Amino acid sequence: MLSRPLLLALTLCTGVLASSSFDISTNPLRVKTITGVFTGVVDPAFPDVRQFRSIPYAEPPLGKRRWLPPLPVSPSLRHSYSHRFPPPCPQYLTKNLTTWNSNITDFSIRVAGQSFTAGAMAQTSSEDCLYLAIWTPMNATANSSLPVAFFLPGGSFISGGVDVPYQQPAPWVQRTQRHIFVAANYRVNIAGFPWAAGLEEQNLGILDQRAALEWVYANIASFGGDPSRITLWGQSAGGVAADMLAFAYPDNPLAAALFLQSGTAMVNISYPDPTHSNFTFVARHLGCDFPDDPQAELACMRQVPMSLIQNFIGQYSDNGTSSSTTGPPLGPFKPLPDEKTVFFNYTARAAAGQLARVPALVSTTANEQASLTRYPAGNVTAGPWQPRVDGETVAIFACLASNTTRARARLGLPTYRYQYAGNFSSVTPLPWMGAYHASDVPMLFGTYATLGDTAEVTAFQREVAEAMQDYVLAFMEDPKNGLRKKGWLPWGETQGSEVKDGRNMLRFASGGVVARNVSADEVDDACILGSPYNSSP
Repeated sequence: MLSRPLLLALTLCTGVLASSSFDISTNPLRVKTITGVFTGVVDPAFPDVRQFRSIPYAEPPLGKRRWLPPLPVSPSLRHSYSHRFPPPCPQYLTKNLTTWNSNITDFSIRVAGQSFTAGAMAQTSSEDCLYLAIWTPMNATANSSLPVAFFLPGGSFISGGVDVPYQQPAPWVQRTQRHIFVAANYRVNIAGFPWAAGLEEQNLGILDQRAALEWVYANIASFGGDPSRITLWGQSAGGVAADMLAFAYPDNPLAAALFLQSGTAMVNISYPDPTHSNFTFVARHLGCDFPDDPQAELACMRQVPMSLIQNFIGQYSDNGTSSSTTGPPLGPFKPLPDEKTVFFNYTARAAAGQLARVPALVSTTANEQASLTRYPAGNVTAGPWQPRVDGETVAIFACLASNTTRARARLGLPTYRYQYAGNFSSVTPLPWMGAYHASDVPMLFGTYATLGDTAEVTAFQREVAEAMQDYVLAFMEDPKNGLRKKGWLPWGETQGSEVKDGRNMLRFASGGVVARNVSADEVDDACILGSPYNSSP
């Protein structure tokens, strides 16, 4: 079921919209929804794409609403120009060097001239951030019934958002004209996962994602989308979250399929902080010392500027200091099990069938951890120690993909696998990075050819990217059989399979071949059997 506030909105909107005399028939950039009328914009570089860059899906979580679940926007006829991307939710720019803030900054939120290593809260971020963006073909109408990608950005639950250069899908929509793409902001770090003693709900960022999905389900038909063909797609932490939503709402996922890109709910989740010590530690150092009164602590912290909170947490982490003489560095503020939205044991829940019964696409990249391991500041040219990268790739990513695939297959759920193995200089500035974590994102979004030195884009790279886009679109159009019709079989299907035991996986951009069928065992056995792992297949 939809949330009660959204059901009320749907009930009220019938009379509200019926009384409207707002004429949108002559303006293809103007769309009427339950919560308002929005006028989009066209980027001259992508003339056949409408972009609605900033649509609120929940009320601003400000003041007394800070650290409360999202409140759906009320029905309205208010008109807004949706021309500028929304601010990302509050987040900190670490001063410590990483691959992301040094070499591949197009994966980061735009910072408007601020240094990517500022050691401060991003000046472009804001608490008023619960917005989504929509890209549609120019000629899409309410009768188009196009498949919809609903995308949750990654960022380790501490950063990220809609306004990320590599995650702008206009090139893909321009090329295909056959689907709609939606991306949503959600609260991260302490703003989204506070784990404060005075709160009933702690995993606010996950609830934000569900609220955004509910808005899309209720309104996407106005943009030309088919609400019965929504693919819930997340990358990295977004993939973890998308899978968490599939477990949290098994009987009403509002999505026809899942695309879990380098992240699933099978990740190791830390246990809750029973004494809420992290939040209390921050509160005490910001003048809110109420150790025996959680409500007073919370009320006080709601009056502290978010920039002070973010800077305290971020600088504390940057310095590697600890909240106690023996404990680890402060935080992190990420999803923690509450047995309502986030669970302790996803393996057990999957075995019991307590997840959304929809097809899934599960993916990894060949050299995931290269961009996530300790940054080789002392020798950037040589890169990190590859055996460590391989071990971390297996432990963190190969095992997640393997466990998720097998758990779903036991339930008879169609589950497709791919591995991206490309190493293209237009998106991989340092050769040792290989097919690093997220390197398949610009290939799918089409931004591999619109950012940086486009002269570096090869014909083979373009062929790979367009093949990947076409496969994913086929999955969105028909999650159960779309890929099968293109010769890509789900894991575990033996009939017609060239792969032993039907452990089917498609590998992209390996050995000069756009796509080839291989055994998923080439990835999974490194996790299951301890076999050597090949990061450059």
